Amino acid sequence: MSFYDTLRHFADSYGLAVICALYLTLCLWHFRPAAKGHVEAAKHSIFKDDDDGQ
Repeated sequence: MSFYDTLRHFADSYGLAVICALYLTLCLWHFRPAAKGHVEAAKHSIFKDDDDGQ
């Protein structure tokens, strides 16, 4: 078995599982209770330098 076949087998089986787990972790990281302050700051950051049109 060549190195390419070994990497191909890993990508076909375990690689997909690792990528899916990482995707779910990063998506759910946003909804953890400790992130509330960061979410609020990001939500209002677009208005940080807004001077109400003056």
